[in-house]
This record gives sequence, C-alpha cells and structure tokens, in this order.
Amino acid sequence: MKIAQVTPLYEAVPPRLYGGTERVVAHLTDALVDLGHEVTLFASADAHTKARLVATRDQAIRLDPAPLKSDLAAHLAQIAEVRAMADAFDVIHFHTDMVQFPFFADRAERTLTTLHGRLDLKDLPAVYKRWPQFPLVSISDDQRRPLPFANWAGTVHHGMNADLYRFSEKSDGYLAFLGRISPEKRPDRAIMLAKRLGKRLRLAAKVDPADRAYFETTIEPLLADPLIEFVGEIGDHEKSAFLGGAEALLFPIDWPEPFGLVMIEAMACGTPVVAYRCGSVPEVIDDGVTGFIVDNDDQAAEAIIRATALDRNLVRRRFDTRFSSEAMARRYVALYEKLCDGAAVYPSLVDLAASA
Repeated sequence: MKIAQVTPLYEAVPPRLYGGTERVVAHLTDALVDLGHEVTLFASADAHTKARLVATRDQAIRLDPAPLKSDLAAHLAQIAEVRAMADAFDVIHFHTDMVQFPFFADRAERTLTTLHGRLDLKDLPAVYKRWPQFPLVSISDDQRRPLPFANWAGTVHHGMNADLYRFSEKSDGYLAFLGRISPEKRPDRAIMLAKRLGKRLRLAAKVDPADRAYFETTIEPLLADPLIEFVGEIGDHEKSAFLGGAEALLFPIDWPEPFGLVMIEAMACGTPVVAYRCGSVPEVIDDGVTGFIVDNDDQAAEAIIRATALDRNLVRRRFDTRFSSEAMARRYVALYEKLCDGAAVYPSLVDLAASA
C-alpha cells in the first residue's frame, strides 16, 4: 500500500527533546515500512525516518532560532505540497488537526485524520460539522466525548518502538515525573506525594513560555527540598535510564488527557504507573498489573507503596502486547484497508442537524 504520513512541523520527527505527536508519527511511519508498505513522510528536513522523506520546511519550528516565524504559513505550504502529490498515494494520513480540510474536501474518502489533542474547545464542533466527510481517528475513546457526532473511523492507541526502551529489572529507588510543567499536569501534586512518603522525586520536564510564570511561582519554590530533583527537559536517549530507574512513574494529571504517551514509555522500561482517573488513563493502565488508577491523594500514596510489588517483567510484556509500534501500525493498516474498500462511514445530514 502507498501511504502518506503528514506530520505537524513544530518538532522534528522524532523530536530531539519533548514532543508527542511527532514522536508517534515517527514510530508509526517506521513500523509501516517494516511491514512492507511504501511510505512517504511529509515533515521538516531534520526528520530521521525509514520512509521516503519530502521535506517541507528546513527545520522544525520550535527549535528554529529564527526570531520571527509563521507556523500557519509553514503548514499551508506543506499541505499544498501534499495536495500536489496526492494521486501517488492510496491513503493520506494526516496528523495536522483540521488545516487540510478545505484542500482535500473533494477526496476526503482517501484520507484519515488522527486527532492528537483535546477536543473540548469552543470552535471545534463547527469545523467537524462543516466537513463531516473526513474519517477521523481518536487516540482514546474518552477523547471523543466532546464530539460524539463526528465521523469516527476508529480508535487507535499510541504505540512506540520497543527497541528504543531498555527494560530495567529493578529500580534505583526514586519516583519519576516526565512531561511538561503545567497546571493540568500537576507536578505540584507529584511533589506533595513524594514529600508525604519521604521518597525522592526526579522531575524531567519541559517548561513552555506559557507556563514559565506557573513554574516560577508555584513549582520552583518547592524544589528546595532535598528529596526533589529537577532534571529539566530530556530526549529519547535519556528516557530508559530515567524511567527505568524509577519505582513508579507519577501521572497526577487534572485534565482530560487524550492519551498520555509517557505512561507507555514507562511501561516499556518495566516501570509501573500511578495515575489519576482522568481522560484516557483507564484505557491505558491495566489496574493492578501495569500500575494503579487512583481517585484521590490518599489512594495515590497507598498505590505508590504497592507499586514496588508489581511484576516489572509483566509490565513490559503488556507494553509489547498492547503498545508496540507494530501493534499500532497493524491497527492503522486495518483502517487504511477499509478506506480503500470504500467502507468509510459518514454521518448523515439528518444526524448532523440533530446534533447541532
């Protein structure tokens, strides 16, 4: 099958440091190539891929030192390039939200769009009602809740290349937090739990400009405690040691997380996850096997203590079964085949009017 993968241009593929969507696209693309498909990746020139690369920008946007940039212009130029080559592909798989909709409305039935972000934003319903012909993929069933009327073709949980993550038979006796420093990710809650239990906590986290004030006023004052170590932003080559050395990954979120890639990265290292029941968490964590799902701080503290008794080998095996990049790629191939067979499902105009 001839497949195009179209990624956002904010990060390299895979990202050099923090980044979710582009990391997933990197692993999916390589897995599709390994399965024997002819894949073309539309991305920035700093991508590393087994596929044919069509570079639509000289480098990813976030780490580009140019002081003035237009992400909209970059993505419009990319979509135009994809459109010019569209006849070469059986399926075009977009990971760029909805920017492609006006350009591909006449051939939507041969496209698939994976939505990677939160969908409870004010302006989104009108877009998906305006272009109902585009088959969509959710990354968790919970992600769909704000848009139940949309043209959902399926849910495909994320997967990662298992070879990139080193299994750790035992921990080095600390707790880990990996992600962004932001209010919805609740690093403050992770710090509170570590202090409550007298356990070391290492935070490997990115601080976006939008979250700088939150970091400086809320989180930075908490870092003076000798139990707490702020590592900063890390890349893939550092994750196995960081996650594998942890007794548990803390995922103390307070928002409708669409997926939560760090949970399966921890599992790949054999590290159990203690996660609050929000968003996709119940779909990702096998409670009592790969970690614990909790509803409050008291349950979280108890779960952290119990996590050391979980079988780290079984945690890794569950990752291999459920969240490898090959498993993800095979699920997407099944959707591609349905599209090529003309099996895409479209909501009727009556249904759309009723949900308006």
